[in-house]
Amino acid sequence: MMAGKHAGSGAAQPAVAETTFAERVRTLVYLSRVGSLSTLSLKQLGFPFGSMMPYGLDDQANPIFLISTMAMHTHNIKADSRSSLLVTQPDAVGDPSGAPRVTLLGNVLPVPEVEVAEPRKLYLAHHPDSKYWVDFDDFSFYRMDVVDVYYVGGFGVMGWVPASEYYSAQPDPLADSAIGIIQHMNTDHADALIRLTKAFAGIEAQEAAMTSVDRLGFHVRLKTQDGTRGARIAFSREVSNPADARKVLIDMTAQARQI
Repeated sequence: MMAGKHAGSGAAQPAVAETTFAERVRTLVYLSRVGSLSTLSLKQLGFPFGSMMPYGLDDQANPIFLISTMAMHTHNIKADSRSSLLVTQPDAVGDPSGAPRVTLLGNVLPVPEVEVAEPRKLYLAHHPDSKYWVDFDDFSFYRMDVVDVYYVGGFGVMGWVPASEYYSAQPDPLADSAIGIIQHMNTDHADALIRLTKAFAGIEAQEAAMTSVDRLGFHVRLKTQDGTRGARIAFSREVSNPADARKVLIDMTAQARQI
């Protein structure tokens, strides 16, 4: 999508293309490797029981857990497989209620012995210290088969994501490099962000900080005369890698100087 040229009047601007909720969920679940697993308590029937839970992802994006038979959540799962996994943004700063998070609902079941090899490899790649206990007799791999997803992207941004859309989506291509891009822009190009905000979002700001970036654009947090606010700015074209994003940002900054 080509970003339009806007005056700095602060007038309402057309909606800016964003990634789908399903893509944002897949990106968040991909980036984070620890969540909060809620199971149904055996001791206090009907009550949710929360546990800190490291996880990996198999090739289909099913969360994989390595858990002990002694753990309370394991006893709960064996009695009732229905569970949920809350995943939050790992690098969130500021007000946590404004940060993205996702709740996966599904059934947590043992991984059959004949299927363990690949989930084991993927889990250890993300949790290498687990090699010290992965082969203990009382530890086993479990897999969550996702049946529904609820996403919260911040204030006023929320909705259900069908499991079929979760499974068919892919993490954003900038997922692994987003933190570096954000830090670089905020540290070295704060003035450029102010120009980009004025040129492509129509907002005059005294300060601007990039808070997220994806293949279609980025979000900024702004300090304006009217207070703090946020905005989304579309890239002039879709990007597929960090080098591509850098080129687009350079081109858009040059264009902003001419507006």
